[in-house]
Amino acid sequence: MLKLMRLEMRKYKLGVYIRSALIANLIIFGFLCLISFVEKFEGEAIFTDYATAFLLIDTIVRATFLVFASVLMARIVIGEFNNKLITVLFMYPINRIKLMLSKLIIVVLFTFICMIVSNVLLYAAFYIFDSFADVVPAKLTASLIAQKAVWIPIDAALSSMIALIPLYFGMRKYSSATTIVSSFLLAIVVCQDTNGFSVFTSFISVAVLLAGVGVFLAFLSIRKIEHADVV
Repeated sequence: MLKLMRLEMRKYKLGVYIRSALIANLIIFGFLCLISFVEKFEGEAIFTDYATAFLLIDTIVRATFLVFASVLMARIVIGEFNNKLITVLFMYPINRIKLMLSKLIIVVLFTFICMIVSNVLLYAAFYIFDSFADVVPAKLTASLIAQKAVWIPIDAALSSMIALIPLYFGMRKYSSATTIVSSFLLAIVVCQDTNGFSVFTSFISVAVLLAGVGVFLAFLSIRKIEHADVV
């Protein structure tokens, strides 16, 4: 399995996606700076404390990498069915389930790691920015840091499994567009935030349920692949 994953990562050059993730982080940070200056100029307090600011960062990062994961799946999974490359791979004496699992594990791990790194980088960048711009009236507390240290990996783990849900819809007709569009719809549902209230963070059981749905749908998507003929 590890050898298959290494071969897949080498074939698809994941360094390109890492650079894209870094660019996404720069865009997110620029957006945070923009709304911070707008609120300061208009005299409105959008970020009343660091908890509010970090919640917004969590939400944007989650939405970004839910879509990011679908783009990756569209290329390394759906794309191989579209260009018939998967038929060549299935001719090799490799267990098809293991091959598909290796691809999905790459997507999950990539999403998991990117979300953790992105949250940490954006938290730190926003704190440094605030130390100069002074847009958050409250101070950053040790208890919030400890809370986020626990929450970030949980958030990343659940989100990386939820990101598998669009695969089910994309695999029905081997459609990359369906995979990506369904991820946008999923991000809208999962990442809704109203006045600091987020279903994902307020009801952890919902997030766990969605993660379970993601794993289950991924299983349904590949369970018959061993006996399927790809035309």
